[in-house]
This record gives sequence, C-alpha cells and structure tokens, in this order.
Amino acid sequence: MGDTLTMALPTPNTASVAFDALYRSCVDDVHAYAWSMLRDRAAAEDVTALAFERAYRKRHSFDPARGTSRTWLFAIARNAALDELRRRKRTASLLVDPEDPAAAAAVGESGEHAERRASVRAALAGLDPHDRELVALKFHGGLSNAEIAALLGVSETNAGTKVHRAVTKLREACA
Repeated sequence: MGDTLTMALPTPNTASVAFDALYRSCVDDVHAYAWSMLRDRAAAEDVTALAFERAYRKRHSFDPARGTSRTWLFAIARNAALDELRRRKRTASLLVDPEDPAAAAAVGESGEHAERRASVRAALAGLDPHDRELVALKFHGGLSNAEIAALLGVSETNAGTKVHRAVTKLREACA
C-alpha cells in the first residue's frame, strides 16, 4: 500500500514543471488583477510575487476537485491583495491615486483613445469596491464566470449576474 501511495504522488520535478507552467500562463493576468485592485504598480508587483510564493509553498494542498489551478491561484492573489488593502487602511491614505506609467506612456495613442481610457479609469475608481473587484477578475484577470464563482463561493449564474451588474454600472458611469 505504501508503494502505491508513493507512486501516485508527483515527483518534485513534475510538480516544479507544473508550477512553472502555471506561473508562465498566469503571471501577467495576476499582475493586471493586482494592479487594478491596488492601483499602484510596486504594490501590484509585491502582491503578485507574494501570491506565487504562497502558491508554491502550498502547492501540495491544491485540490483539483475544488477547481482549476488558475482559480486556486487567483484566490491566493485575491487574499494577498485584500491583505494589502487592509494594511493600507491602517496607514495614511494617498490624496490621489498614482498614475499608471504604462498607460501614460502609451505610444501613438490617439486623443480619443486616451480620453476613453481616462473615462474608464475614473468610472472604475467610482465603483463600489466589490464591483471593481468583479470587473478586475473578469477583464484584468481573464477569469471565466465559472472561475469567478469558484473563487467567490457562489453559483456560476450568480457570478455571471454580479459581473453583468458591475459592467452595467461601469458603462453607466462612463456615459
């Protein structure tokens, strides 16, 4: 029986390869999600690194029956981002959100495109934090409604409804 159990466990090499693939496929989406939640590039990089560090340390606790590895990783990233937001509430808050240097340095961006980007950014800032998180998970994180549902612990239909309502509020705020 011990031999069967040992053979069923992945070797460290296999686990490392799988984690590397997860990292490569998700790092940009996790960073975009963290940035949209924190609106601070340095903090988003820290949260992204922390999320992957936590995931690596707890990689053996991943249960595929509970969802995809991507959903599991975003749950870890979400907790790390919320920890950072709570930490910020305990410290002095900024008077103005820092600008996204990548957005400010967009090459060849037309005046209309820049205006639309500024409008969306302002509308996002005006959303309720829960709605902003849903938009971030859907569009910055690239998660499906099923993945968002697993992350939030709600049904897929409920997640889809919540995302739809958040996007509707965003559209109204942009108008």
